Amino acid sequence: MSDTVLEARGIVKRYGHVTAVAGADFDLRAGEILAVIGDNGAGKSSLIKVLSGDVVPDAGEVLLDGKPVHFRSPQDAQRAGIETVYQDLAMAPALDIATNLFLGRELRRKGPLGSVLRMLDVKEMRRQSRRQMDELGITTLQSITQPVDSLSGGQRQTVAVARAAAFGRRVVIMDEPTAALGVRESQGVLDLIRRISATGIPVVLISHDMPAVFEVADRIHIHRLGRRAAVVRPQDHEMNEVVGFMTGALPPPEPVQEVAS
Repeated sequence: MSDTVLEARGIVKRYGHVTAVAGADFDLRAGEILAVIGDNGAGKSSLIKVLSGDVVPDAGEVLLDGKPVHFRSPQDAQRAGIETVYQDLAMAPALDIATNLFLGRELRRKGPLGSVLRMLDVKEMRRQSRRQMDELGITTLQSITQPVDSLSGGQRQTVAVARAAAFGRRVVIMDEPTAALGVRESQGVLDLIRRISATGIPVVLISHDMPAVFEVADRIHIHRLGRRAAVVRPQDHEMNEVVGFMTGALPPPEPVQEVAS
């Protein structure tokens, strides 16, 4: 489809004699929230790692805006505008929020101070961090200068998501963003995901939290036995049906033929 941003066709990934991804397909549309679900060992994590540049596939191709891309590292994917929030969040707890937002992409001062002495432009990083938080409607943080180790689990997740949104020009991928969070904090993260999607940036949500999936997802990619078993819309199926498709207790539904308007 013309609005497809990120695609994968026939992805294969083997680890020795084990085939984790067996000819998997994937597509993500502009501005949507696509949930990816599957049992442990279904191969969804390996597929997502291919899309984020963390794993190089043995076969198949990935396309961004319809053009083939060859990611050899997460940095390749980041340069293409794909950001991933992993479960460990990749934070530096002793550093403040602004520094964590620019971790690995720190801004240097202009002139000799930055190019020769490599001094950081802390003031500009804090200014841009405040603007990013304001644009995403994040009001749960007291100050951009707070150290991350002073934040709650939900607030840390918010910072990680804000970092991905700041640099993810094309796609934001989130791996279990509500895991280990309370109800209120989970809701805050889901609201943030909606706001990112509303800016036109599509979001891939990998999650075992089925209520969260049904609350925010536009479509659900069901991964089973190393392949895409089906793609469904939450409004078309009950939650227990989708779980049945995922586990194999129910046969996957026939693909819906969508007519362009």
